[in-house]
Amino acid sequence: MSSLIRRTGPFAGRNPRLYVLFTTLYNARAYYPVLAIFFTDLGLTLEQFVLLNLVWAASIFLLEVPSGALADTLGRKRLLVFAAGAMVVEMGLLLFAPKGGGALLLTLCILNRLLSGASEAAASGADEAIAYDALPEGDREAAWDEVLGTAMRWRAGGFLVAMSIGGLLYDPSWWNRLVPDGLQLSESLAHRLPVALVFLQGLACLVITLRLEEARPAEPEGDSAARCRRAFHLTLQTARKAFTTPVIALAISGGLLIDSVVRNFATINSEYYRLIGIPDWAFGFIGSLIAVGGWFVPAIAARINRRFSTLGALALSAACLVALAPAWQWYGLIPAIVSMNVMGLVGYTLGRFLHSQAQASERATLLSVKGLAFNLGYGLYSLFFSLLLAGLKRGDAADSALVGALWWQSGLFALVALAFFAWTMGKAGSEERRA
Repeated sequence: MSSLIRRTGPFAGRNPRLYVLFTTLYNARAYYPVLAIFFTDLGLTLEQFVLLNLVWAASIFLLEVPSGALADTLGRKRLLVFAAGAMVVEMGLLLFAPKGGGALLLTLCILNRLLSGASEAAASGADEAIAYDALPEGDREAAWDEVLGTAMRWRAGGFLVAMSIGGLLYDPSWWNRLVPDGLQLSESLAHRLPVALVFLQGLACLVITLRLEEARPAEPEGDSAARCRRAFHLTLQTARKAFTTPVIALAISGGLLIDSVVRNFATINSEYYRLIGIPDWAFGFIGSLIAVGGWFVPAIAARINRRFSTLGALALSAACLVALAPAWQWYGLIPAIVSMNVMGLVGYTLGRFLHSQAQASERATLLSVKGLAFNLGYGLYSLFFSLLLAGLKRGDAADSALVGALWWQSGLFALVALAFFAWTMGKAGSEERRA
């Protein structure tokens, strides 16, 4: 981190420095600790909110790999400028979405999710690639380890600040007890404050991306149509490599299994916190605890994966999901916090592995293939979870339906994890026989 501030080592160039600032401001969003209750307090049901996550994932499914290939052919900077611009617009839609607005509210929320998915797809892979290719070629892997570790720690610090502020801004009760009547905040205004803060972060991201330098300029030959055809062929070529190379396919599949379930829980965790008796104002501080745990993920990830590999992360995830299901008052926070950091561990490990497997010309595309698989899995699981909630709610109250869905989730995850273990062992055995 000190080398970033001093602008030495891998941070002597502009792009790695700006990458750390961009990824921190882009990802550490103050409305994350209240994401589910923000939408449900606007007037959506929990099932509608979970289905919005399917819309978000579908947007990424359509744009993730094409955007990565376009980043490799048209230029990474252009994709990142678009991502920042879309972030500004998506936050603007939420700022002005009417509470209890019926069809209009749902339409604006759908547009928000579509833009959010398009923004995530454009940024995914392109941000890391533009920083990675700006590093000196001599000792690039070691330099990238330092850049990636620094970026994760800055993101953790960003989350620490954003999560704490977001929860406090959303719940004005603590503020209203301290100030006279003339300075008190209404709930309707306070609920928009975390979104307004992220809107300002989007503007900052737009300024940052405009200052980036294209480390690998797009090839000048050919018109836009020719470049897009090259992007399409690069997409097919890279996807074929990802899913026909056993070691890459196993890594992506194991990460997908963990990510889809844990990320779905991450989007509804504020509803879970209410279920286990946590006051709204505390949600941000819980997010801060998760961010503190994320600070140590880079150091812990290498040790865990050397000893246990992806299978160990699967077992830890299954244990956390089982512990979430009883919805213990307050004590349910422990498996929730551990689950969030398992997701960070998987992301760090898989990202480092894919960088070591990728050629420079396909780096953003391979990362986007991973993102496509992850977001497709997340979207399909969100659809399943929404249908499960709706089915359970027919005979039970909303809280009982959520608890029932968490129990179903833990059992199904354990079964799928066992199937993945068997598949992994079978692949390992076939590789040994070939050798």
